[in-house]
Amino acid sequence: MNKKKIILIVIAAVIVIGGGIWLLGGSKAKSKVTFATATVSKGEISESITATGSIEPVTEVEVGTQVSGIIDKIYVDYNSVVTKGQLIAEMDRVTLQSTLASQQAAYDGAKAALEYQEKLYNRNKTLYEKQLISDTAYEEVVYNYKTAKSNFDTAAANLATAERNLSYATITSPIDGVVISRDVEEGQTVASGYETPTLFTIAADLTQMQVVADVDEADIGGVEEGQRVTFTVDAYPNDTFTGVVKQIRLGESSESSSSSSSSTTVVTYEVVITTENPDFKLKPRLTANVNIYTIDRNDVLCVPARALRFTPEKPLISDTDVVVDCEGENKVWTRQGNTFTAHAVEIGITNGINTEIISGVTEGMEVITEATLGTSAATTTEATTSSDSERSPFMPSPPGSNKKKSSK
Repeated sequence: MNKKKIILIVIAAVIVIGGGIWLLGGSKAKSKVTFATATVSKGEISESITATGSIEPVTEVEVGTQVSGIIDKIYVDYNSVVTKGQLIAEMDRVTLQSTLASQQAAYDGAKAALEYQEKLYNRNKTLYEKQLISDTAYEEVVYNYKTAKSNFDTAAANLATAERNLSYATITSPIDGVVISRDVEEGQTVASGYETPTLFTIAADLTQMQVVADVDEADIGGVEEGQRVTFTVDAYPNDTFTGVVKQIRLGESSESSSSSSSSTTVVTYEVVITTENPDFKLKPRLTANVNIYTIDRNDVLCVPARALRFTPEKPLISDTDVVVDCEGENKVWTRQGNTFTAHAVEIGITNGINTEIISGVTEGMEVITEATLGTSAATTTEATTSSDSERSPFMPSPPGSNKKKSSK
């Protein structure tokens, strides 16, 4: 056997041995399974819906006038602190006083006429009872008396109205609070017709505010009174304010939006949220970006929700692995060596990411969340692609799994 033939035989042997090693190594890499675990621990489970609204005082009163006239004096301005009953403006009294004097005169005349007709009635009543006057004469006296009484009642009512209108010329604050709006100036004429003109808007106690949020009809079913709320305002982007749902108003509000090709109506419901405002940062009419927590539990035992979806089945496990199953609608799995043990658990609330565990496991246990068929870093691009296609059909894909992996 010449030297050249020996070299060819050696090369062929090396190729055969190398191919066998590669096949065995690739098969082993393909069968490698990675199990991800999580620790059963206490934490927060929450889920929220978003909405927008406006900051409003809890109590807000529009102060107007019920009579027409000229604003004579104004004693308050924006941000003035006022108390209940405090004089804040006066209207010109000349016309109102003239009206009052006229009604007083009419009242006095009606009163005198009534007194005369009453005396005449009493006198003629006695004569009529003694049959000294005719029925016609008596009936005329009765008629005149009743007419005088009616005129007196009308005059008394008109006088009371004139007195009340004169009192309306003195405008006082109906509540303790702060003036947040002043809509008139001295010398301005206001006309009271079908709608009372607003002169001032007074808000009571700006340390207590509320957010009136518009919640979409698709989310309103999860909102309840007493739920925790957080919100931000553009004026203080780094601050997060807290509140509580106080009221869900039953009347819906509709907002129409249209484009060149379609028109839709968005139905929302007003949700009132109370909040503290000790430092007066929250000002009336600010826009609030609201998060209402429809699920909100703190310090509860929980596991990742995907742990409840894991099941040890082939090709995730081999023939040598031992599976110890149990009865139960919801289970989590632990692994000790090559033994998989199921634990029946009672679950509570979930937000899709974490699930509350009421019973079945204890804090600190390691539970399996998912399993992945993987390869070593030394495999080729083809092997990596094969590994990707062999992910567990029972587990969700990890983040970024749709991106093409690069081989090394």
